[in-house]
Amino acid sequence: MTSDLPATPSPDHRIRVLLVEDDRPIRERMSAILRAADPIELVAAAATLAEARALCAAHVPAVLVTDLKLPDGSGLDLIHENRRLYPAMEIMVVSVLGDERSVLTAIEAGAAGYILKDSAAIDLVGSVLDLVAGRSPISTSIARTIVRRVQNRPDSPSATPPTEPVPSLTERETDILWGVAKGLTYGDIAERLGISRNTVLTHIKNIYRKLEVNSRGEAVFAAINHNIINLKG
Repeated sequence: MTSDLPATPSPDHRIRVLLVEDDRPIRERMSAILRAADPIELVAAAATLAEARALCAAHVPAVLVTDLKLPDGSGLDLIHENRRLYPAMEIMVVSVLGDERSVLTAIEAGAAGYILKDSAAIDLVGSVLDLVAGRSPISTSIARTIVRRVQNRPDSPSATPPTEPVPSLTERETDILWGVAKGLTYGDIAERLGISRNTVLTHIKNIYRKLEVNSRGEAVFAAINHNIINLKG
């Protein structure tokens, strides 16, 4: 059953993070980085899908950082489940998998960020802070994968028209979604449009409902595919 409760906040406003990584040396290194960051509280670190499920239920973190390949299952299942149970939870993938299918499937499942483990320098703390601020941290090569996917889609007049109707967003909703796609925080968008942050959040909820999505990354991906927004503009 879906929970209406937000991810559990820390009393001192620290960002509660749960890490899921099966490789012990990598898990310990990433855990040390997160524990050393003042704004962050690492509530737990899991090595398996089963452990992650139990720890998510016990702690309900504000941010879930997860690998995709786990010894007893897929991190995608964890993303799906937590997106359904805890809509306010921010989710980021840190994986060695950078192929188009893995990336797009994770985004469609509800991940708002996707970082490669083999990146020259993974700014783990910065990525977590970006997530909480309303941005979507994505490795450069991952962004190129998404761009290639969008550029190669059949947009010609002779292409087969989509079977599903294009969702209808208001002009204000489109403006807000464009800001999200550009990496602006909800506060930035509110200031840019001259409205309150709460109003932006209300529009975001309406956008998610109309696009039938559960995350910023999924909303942007759907909007680009439906030609609702154009990032070249």
